[in-house]
Amino acid sequence: MPDLPADLRHPAAHRPGYGDPEWSSMRRILVVRPDNVGDVLMTGPVFRALRAAAPHASLDLLASPGGAAAAALLPEVDDVVTASVSWQQLDLVPGADPDADLVAELTARDHDAAIVLTSFSQSPWPAAELARRAGIGVRVGTSKEFGGALLTHWVPAPPDEVHQVDRMLGLLAAVGVPSQGHTLHARVPLDAHVPAALDLARYAVVAPGASCPSRRWPPERFAAVVRGLAEDGLTVAVTGTEREAELVAAVAGDVGLPVTGLELGDLAAVLTDAEVVVANNSGGVHLADAVGAPVVELFAGTETVDQYRPRSTRAEVLTRPVSCSPCRQLVCPFDQECLAIGPDEVLAASRRLRRVGMDVDVA
Repeated sequence: MPDLPADLRHPAAHRPGYGDPEWSSMRRILVVRPDNVGDVLMTGPVFRALRAAAPHASLDLLASPGGAAAAALLPEVDDVVTASVSWQQLDLVPGADPDADLVAELTARDHDAAIVLTSFSQSPWPAAELARRAGIGVRVGTSKEFGGALLTHWVPAPPDEVHQVDRMLGLLAAVGVPSQGHTLHARVPLDAHVPAALDLARYAVVAPGASCPSRRWPPERFAAVVRGLAEDGLTVAVTGTEREAELVAAVAGDVGLPVTGLELGDLAAVLTDAEVVVANNSGGVHLADAVGAPVVELFAGTETVDQYRPRSTRAEVLTRPVSCSPCRQLVCPFDQECLAIGPDEVLAASRRLRRVGMDVDVA
């Protein structure tokens, strides 16, 4: 905790017995982040800091089914507990205990500490109660609101606009874990598969998908960007999940290369050698950031840019300021004015990024 006079600190932040945990002597530490792929990738600096502070500990990640795949790309993660936790679900059976099996599994794993990572709009208290039930003695988290003794180390929340990585590293610093840098990183698997059409080619990647409609730039504009990048002499891979196959085909048209259903490690390999990546605010942007690929991001007003912008690679974030942002809506009730961006603007941004990277004039 910051060194503040006692009368300025919340009682929960300096109650008797409060002090930095003995990280170097811990055997097993649980990091809780049951969110999407991009959220998990942003925990990379957290795991790097923990590995330095607790070099002999097993570092586990509690992840959602969707986010668990990203753990394999973080070299410091030793094991993954995959679960659909109750506080991330919209519908639960009344009277049931949906986390009972998870509590049992965590109890058996016998963690020394749990670090609950949250965005500014999330609460750590459900995860803290889960950890308490599992007998985890040290429970660390941050929030604006007070939740009693569920967290043994409660850290008052930073300002909302703080970048998510800095928010998480600030939480660790408050309990004696120094930062080892805020850049993202990802381990590309040695057996990763890259489509043969991209081998030795100069190529760009366009990823038109996103987790919800409100974050998706219109497909016809993505298609125009694909045509423009192809006119620049690039092979253009249009990527997406198998469920996005129809969207990917529409955006690729007759000039792009549709690529769907890649494993996350394969996608990391594809992004690594791309001259530029064009994508919505999605896990693909954070993966590009982690492997150092230049990225043009179409950022919808569902969130605040400064909390999520890429910082580990060359990037341009394109958005329009609107009064309704951040809305966190799954479907925009208006006309997506926050994404009123033309293909020419996106192509100009991609050419600037490529020009800086290649030190040559790009048409």
